[in-house]
Amino acid sequence: MKKNKITSILIVLSVLFSACESILAPVDENRQTLEDIYEDPAFAEGLLMNAYTRLPNNYYSFNDVATDDAVTNDKFNDYLEMATGQWSAFFNPVSEWDNSLTAILYLNKFLEESSKVEWSYTSDTANILFNDRLTGEAYALRGIFMFYLLQAHGGYGPDGTLLGVPIITESMDANSDFNRPRATFDECVKQIYSDLSKAEEYLPLNYIDALEKSEMPARYQNYSVEVYNRVFGEIYKLRVNARIAKAMKAKTALLAASDAYRNGTSVKWDDAANYAAELIKLNGGVARLDNTGHIFYKAAQVGRINLSSGRDQAEMIWRSSVEGSGSTDREQANFPPSLFGNGRVNPTQNLVDAFPMANGYPISDSRSGFDPKKPYDGRDPRLKEYILYNQGTIGANTIRVSNGSGDDAVGAIRTSTRTGYYLKKLLREDVNLNPASRTAQQHYTSRIRMTEIYLIYAEAANEAWGPNGAGAHGFSAKDVLTAIRKRAGIKQPDDYLNSINSKEEMRELIRNERRLELCFEGFRFWDLRRWKANLNEAAKGVKIDGSSYAVSTVENRNYSDFMYHGPLPYGDVLKFGYIQNQGW
Repeated sequence: MKKNKITSILIVLSVLFSACESILAPVDENRQTLEDIYEDPAFAEGLLMNAYTRLPNNYYSFNDVATDDAVTNDKFNDYLEMATGQWSAFFNPVSEWDNSLTAILYLNKFLEESSKVEWSYTSDTANILFNDRLTGEAYALRGIFMFYLLQAHGGYGPDGTLLGVPIITESMDANSDFNRPRATFDECVKQIYSDLSKAEEYLPLNYIDALEKSEMPARYQNYSVEVYNRVFGEIYKLRVNARIAKAMKAKTALLAASDAYRNGTSVKWDDAANYAAELIKLNGGVARLDNTGHIFYKAAQVGRINLSSGRDQAEMIWRSSVEGSGSTDREQANFPPSLFGNGRVNPTQNLVDAFPMANGYPISDSRSGFDPKKPYDGRDPRLKEYILYNQGTIGANTIRVSNGSGDDAVGAIRTSTRTGYYLKKLLREDVNLNPASRTAQQHYTSRIRMTEIYLIYAEAANEAWGPNGAGAHGFSAKDVLTAIRKRAGIKQPDDYLNSINSKEEMRELIRNERRLELCFEGFRFWDLRRWKANLNEAAKGVKIDGSSYAVSTVENRNYSDFMYHGPLPYGDVLKFGYIQNQGW
C-alpha cells in the first residue's frame, strides 16, 4: 500500500464530494464517514467484507501454466510471459503486495472499531456475540493475508537474513508513516500464529444450527441456543471458522519448514505434522478420507451441497459460494474447440507421465507394464478424470487430437491444444456451449480441502519421523498415502508403496501424489519454489500420427536460481527503502 496511492484516492474523493454538495441535496444523506459505522452495522461489516473479496483464492488462478504441468494457448497470458523470462520487480503476476497489505489495513481498522459498533439493536447479548464472531474472522483473515504475503514475497536479503514483510497491526491513513522495515520471516510466522490463535478463541469449528448447548463451544455455553444460532448459525458457513484457522497454521508451518525457508525460521517439520494431525483427527482419522474428495468438482459432488440445509462435502474445509444460477466461464475457457471452448490450459506430457499405472508403479519402472504404443491404457484412474487425452471422453463426446483429426488436433487453430492434451479437472462435463442449446451449471472454488491437509501431514511426518513414523498420532505418512492412492483406484495391496522404506523415496512419492491430487488448483507454482526443485524443466507435449507418439518440447522455462523467492515491487523499494530479495 503506497502513501501516494492513498493521498490520490483522498483527493479524488474530496473533489467528488465537493461536486455533490453543489448539485445534490440533502448533502448529509449522501455522505458516509467513519462515524457512520457505529450506527450502521452493515456499513461497518463492509470493512471486513472488503478483505473477503481480496482473497487470492476466490477463483482458480491457473498459474500452473508457469510450471512444468501446463502451458496456455493464450500468447498474452501473464504467467506465460513470467515463465519465459519476463518476471521482474516491475512485472510480477503473482504479487500479493498491494492486495494483501490493503486487506490487512482494512482489517486493522475493523479490529480497532468493532467493539464500538452496535451490531444488534434488539439484543445486548447478540451484540456481544456478533462482535466476538466478527473479531475472530478479522484476526483469522489478517493471518491468512500475511501467509499469502510471505509465500509471494518472503526471501533472503543481501546479508543472508530471511526476511518477511512489514508487520502492521494498526490502521493507517494518508498521514501515517509507511516507511516500515521488513520483519524477519520468523517474526511474520509468529504473527500469523498469534492472529490465528486469537481467531480460534472466538470462532467455532463449524457454523451450525445447534440443537442444544452441548453442541456450542465452551466459551458460549452460558448463552441461549437461540441467540447462539442467530450469530453462529449455518447461514455463516462460508465465513472463516476455527477449523480454517487451524488449517492455515498447518499451511504456514509447511511453508516455513520447507527447503527454501527452513534455515531462517524456528519452525520444524513436526510442527506442520502436528497441526495437520489435529485436523485429521477432527475429521475422524485417515479412514475418514472422503471417497469422492478427489472429484469434488463433478456434478454429483456439487449436487451434494445443499445451500439451505448447510450440508456440504466432507472434503471441504473452506470453499467459495456456489453460483446460484450457474455459469459456463471455466468451460468456455478450457473446453476443446470442437465443444465451442477456447482450450486455454493445456496439460503437459510431463504431468501425464507423472501418473503411475493402475498397479501403482511409475511408468518408468519395468514392473509397471507400461506400453508406450498404448500410453493411456491401464493408467491411474485419476489421469482419465483430470486430463483429456486422445480418444478420451468428456460427457458424451470423444475428443481426438491426432494429426488431421480436426480443430482439436495440436496447433490446428488458435484455440487448439499446444501439447496434445486438454484440461478436464474442475470442469463440469454437463455444461453445453453450443449456441443453439447453451446450458450453464453451478460451480464453486475450493479454498482448502481435507486432501491438502492429509498431504501436509504426509510430507511433514515423513520429514520428521520417516515413512512409518507416527509421532503421537497413531498414523504415518505411509498410512496417509495408502488411503489417498486406494481412493484414487490404485490396485490393492499397493506393492510399490509397500516397497518404500526410505525417507528419500517416500519424499519423492509424496511430492508426486501432491502434484497429482492438487493439480490445477494453484499449488505447483509455489511447491516447486518451497522445495527448491527444478524450475526450468521444459514443458513437453505429444503429437500423434497413427500409432506414432512423438514427444517434444513445447515451451522452455526461463527462471533464475534466485527466483525461488519473489520480488518486492520496485517502486516501493525505491520509495520506502525496503530491502529487496537477493537477485531482484
